[in-house]
Order: sequence, then C-alpha cells, then structure tokens
Amino acid sequence: MDQSTGQGQIAIRLDSVVKRYGDHTVIDNVSLSVEEGQVVAIIGPSGAGKSTLLRCINLLERPDSGRITLEGKTVDAGAEISPKDLAELRRNAGMVFQSFNLFPHLTVLRNVSLAQERVLRRSRKEADARSMELLDRVGLADKAAQYPGRCSGGQQQRIAIARALALDPKVMLFDEPTSSLDPELGLEVLSVMRELAVEGMTMVVVTHEMQFAKDVSDHLAVMADGAIIEEGLPAEIFRAPTHDRTRRFLSALLER
Repeated sequence: MDQSTGQGQIAIRLDSVVKRYGDHTVIDNVSLSVEEGQVVAIIGPSGAGKSTLLRCINLLERPDSGRITLEGKTVDAGAEISPKDLAELRRNAGMVFQSFNLFPHLTVLRNVSLAQERVLRRSRKEADARSMELLDRVGLADKAAQYPGRCSGGQQQRIAIARALALDPKVMLFDEPTSSLDPELGLEVLSVMRELAVEGMTMVVVTHEMQFAKDVSDHLAVMADGAIIEEGLPAEIFRAPTHDRTRRFLSALLER
C-alpha cells in the first residue's frame, strides 16, 4: 500500500471501516487518512460513532470489515492478529479516555511507571525517571507522591496523558478528554494537548471543544449517523459547511 499522500507519510489510514452491534451499524464505511505530525479533530452530534471509530483505530473495538493501517502495519478486519502484533499496534497508539482510568490505590508516579515496567520492560528506576520527566512536562511533578483521589479532575486527566505518553506512542488518540471537566479544568488539559500539537505529535481528537478543533487541528472530520459527512480545513468548514447536517450541528452549538 502507498503510505504517502504526496505531502507527508501516512500515520493512520482507515479503509472502508464498518462496525455493527447486532443490526445497528455504528460505523458505516468510513475511510480516513492522518499524516504524521497532523492533528485531526472529529466532531459531530452525540451517537454519531465518533468514540467507536477512535476505539477501532487501536482495535479496542474490532471492526466487522475494512482495513486499518497504523504506522505501516495493516490489519484486515476479518484476519487473525497475533497477541504480539496487537500489543505493538496498541503501544503505538496511546489513548486518553473521557474517564481517567487511573489506579486509585497507586501513587501518581506508580500510575505512570507501571505500564512502562510491564510493557517496555524498563527497570523501576528507568520508568520512574521517565515518569518524572513526563509529569514535569504536564506540570505535575509535585504530585508524584500523591494518590489520584487527592488530585483535581484536570490534574487526573493530565496524569492520564503522561501515562499514555510514557509508552512512547507514535500517535495519540483522545476521546473527548475534557467532557467530564468544568471549563477551567478543561483548559489545563487543552493546554497540554496544544503543546503536544506544537511539538509535532500525531493526534486524532474526538472533541466537543470547537475552539480547539478550529484553532489547533490541521484537518476536521464531521461525523453523523456513523459516517464522515464532511472533512477538510477547519476554518473553511466552520465558515462555510457544505453539508446541511453540519450546518445544523454548528448552528445548534452557536445558539446555546
């Protein structure tokens, strides 16, 4: 498969991906390409299939048909994938969820270090050193000895970002990372994501933060009813959407 669009190497490519739950088609023949270093935002109404699409990229959800290429490795939906290949694919795609999914009985430092020791086989000393670098990067080095329950929601989400980065992923997937946070705490998380974008991290972000989608993303995809109905430059779509469903969705947001 050609891995280039002529502008940059392709980090993620989805080809005709379909996902069903019983008779309900959640992802309907979706194709999407993400270049290395690109930030792609996915927006759309609730129930559009955005989060499911994101989970298909790292095979937390197994598509019923189609192909997924991540950093040069292609997986056909109907083919078997070895545990080793699956682990490598997921390691290359760090994921940050709506809920923080931190271990409450472990300190912040252990939350970030544990997967490094188990997945990357780093020593505890090496893992802790890397964890401290990342906690400092997200502004939380002083919280290393705390437990997650003593941290705010915004801090917990930044810890979750540090934990995902600790496995040295090639791409980062964000599933509405600020949806459970109040606006002020959400800004803390968006600030870290903006920094990652500036540093050139490849990112796919399912978000309801329209300002982030408009200002930070390089490419915008609009989903409705399981399909991408419109995609292109964010500024152009926000200024003059071509699909009626996109116009209605953006109008509803502006009228809130």
